Amino acid sequence: MDFPAWQLWILAAIIAGALEIALPGFVMLWFSAGALVASLASALGLGINVQLTLFMLVSVALFGASRTLFKKALMRNASKVKLGVEAMVGQEAVVTESLTEGHGGTVRINGELWSARPLGEPVPAGERVIVEQVEGLKLWVRRPAASLEVPLKKKEGT
Repeated sequence: MDFPAWQLWILAAIIAGALEIALPGFVMLWFSAGALVASLASALGLGINVQLTLFMLVSVALFGASRTLFKKALMRNASKVKLGVEAMVGQEAVVTESLTEGHGGTVRINGELWSARPLGEPVPAGERVIVEQVEGLKLWVRRPAASLEVPLKKKEGT
């Protein structure tokens, strides 16, 4: 059996479409579209080099464009993921060696011991602190803000 090239490109498009359904992700659809364009080129009588070039250009262009469009549409409100020491800022740590202004001390965060300095007054061992800044291998920490609510006193005679 001798199939015309355009029919082989249609077969490739169908196979790529079936793989798109079977595989996770969103990639094979663009190869299917590229194969359809190449089948059109073949039906118009263009050579195999033109067909392969169109297949590659269309597939890559659609893939690149879809990534950009999907990223803009789906990741519009996503926040940046913080990794490493950047993720420590704002986290809570436990003081293992009291923190003094001139000397510093040690805190435990995420199961690791870190050298730390207090922002403000000294902090005794066992207290919880918040990481405010990372400077090299040293953490700058502060005590969590205390509640500012003051209970109302009842007036005598009421």
